[in-house]
Amino acid sequence: MEDDGHVLEFRLPDLGEGLTEAEVVSWSVAVGDDIELNQTIAEVETAKAVVALPSPFAGRVEELLVEPGETVEVGASLIRVRIASPPSAVAADQTEAETAAAPSPGPDTADGNGRRSVLVGYGPEGEAETRRRRPAPEARAAATPAARKLAKELGIDLWFVAGSGPNGAVTVDDVRGAVPVSPPRPSAPRTDLAPATSTAPSESDQNAGVIRPSVREERVPVGGIRKRTAAAMSASARTIPQASAFVALDCTASMELLDHLRTTKSFAGLTLTPLALVAKATLAAIAEFPAVNAHWDEANQQIVTKHYVNLGIAVATARGLLVPNLKEAQTLGLRDLCREIGWLAETARSGSATPADLRGGTFTITNVGVFGVDAAVPLVNPGEAAILCLGSIRRRPWVFRDELAVRWVTTLGVSFDHRMIDGELAARFLTTTAGLLEDPLTLLSR
Repeated sequence: MEDDGHVLEFRLPDLGEGLTEAEVVSWSVAVGDDIELNQTIAEVETAKAVVALPSPFAGRVEELLVEPGETVEVGASLIRVRIASPPSAVAADQTEAETAAAPSPGPDTADGNGRRSVLVGYGPEGEAETRRRRPAPEARAAATPAARKLAKELGIDLWFVAGSGPNGAVTVDDVRGAVPVSPPRPSAPRTDLAPATSTAPSESDQNAGVIRPSVREERVPVGGIRKRTAAAMSASARTIPQASAFVALDCTASMELLDHLRTTKSFAGLTLTPLALVAKATLAAIAEFPAVNAHWDEANQQIVTKHYVNLGIAVATARGLLVPNLKEAQTLGLRDLCREIGWLAETARSGSATPADLRGGTFTITNVGVFGVDAAVPLVNPGEAAILCLGSIRRRPWVFRDELAVRWVTTLGVSFDHRMIDGELAARFLTTTAGLLEDPLTLLSR
């Protein structure tokens, strides 16, 4: 931040985790707005998460220096704010804000008074870091400040307005287009579309309730999480020699166990899903075959086997695929796994997952079964050795105790880095995981 008379500049702070840039998703303020200390002024998206930026001082917004959709480097100027007090009165506050925004070793860093370092300033004194995080803040639809103001005046809910701006942000024109208007008279045809793209609905379409698209093509700039995902997957396909293996299994006993556990007091209030049981079985199999929990160190030409598991859970969100991970997952029981998986999925979908949640994964599970897919071949995340894929769980004919019966059946698949994992190891790991799901009572003692 730089002092220009009574006008101060707020620069993009260091968001930690080695991140050097961020994309401005939306502004929460507009020129002329009066803002308060620590009021959220913007949301920026890094390679890891969406982060809300609080203002380090109070004043009136003079100028927004970056448009939504632009990617800026750490240290770049974002906004100018005119303060009411002389610059000398806020100099100490600026210094403290800049110091707090500087890189820190990690989310658990604390000062001598036991206060945790946050983006600007410090959290409450004595606040202990716990595995269960605070509830995610209410999500907001991405929109330009002018569009947000107009929508408020017109009483329009931005969640129900399709955005045409960068990264789907709602613009003023989008808001105006959402206002009900009288249909145009036949004598005033639209001139902004070529004849081939005319969208006037026919009488049969109107009767059938058919909605025709207003344009034939749509171009969306690639940015944010989609851009980073594309880069990671390209690197995965380009640098990792990958192979896959699959096994079909009878998971009826697992489904019956889940039904029983849902009725117990220990799991009351929790959403117990097959994914939690699969995660527990995967962790048990990793303990038996730790070589699948490793990464290839290209610089030192070493295979690094990790004796802890940061278990990644792939989550589909409106902004793209995120893979938050459970730190030290090998220490968690089934109940804790159930709770933490639900919590990570919630924070990822709400956009409140932190960079710390999204980095440092050692092994990943992806669940394509929730989309009705029986099997898939996922790409290994760079920095990991393997990824397990859970397919849909369906009732199917199965030979059980030498007789044909209808059982709950699913398919497990594993993609692996063939530099570190050969076919035998992958097969043993996969069949061990499947065996634990076929006889899940053996998991309860682990």
